[in-house]
Amino acid sequence: MLVADESVDGPIVQTLRAEGHEVMYIAEAGPGASDDAVLAVANEHGAVLLTEDKDFGEMVFRQGIVSAGVILVRVDGLSNRRKAEIVVAALRQLGGAVTRSFTVIAPGQVRVRPVV
Repeated sequence: MLVADESVDGPIVQTLRAEGHEVMYIAEAGPGASDDAVLAVANEHGAVLLTEDKDFGEMVFRQGIVSAGVILVRVDGLSNRRKAEIVVAALRQLGGAVTRSFTVIAPGQVRVRPVV
């Protein structure tokens, strides 16, 4: 399961759902939630958090907040369709490697760093 932060574009969420991913979208479930609340929801569900907000990196690494995994999407300036294609392709490629990791998805680049 994925929890998509409110910062994630709706078309990315729609495409992930169409590809068979279970996605809880904060923009639908609890718009305006704080970053702490969003990460808590992801942790409650044992879900990987999908976000475009770099603040979650600080929460996971500097503050040591435990997470099932975070995927940071860095695809600014692209069409919604292209953004969705990049995210879906990366998730297909990575599979379970995103669990317990901080993953950054950018055009032509995917980095996975384990969260200890």
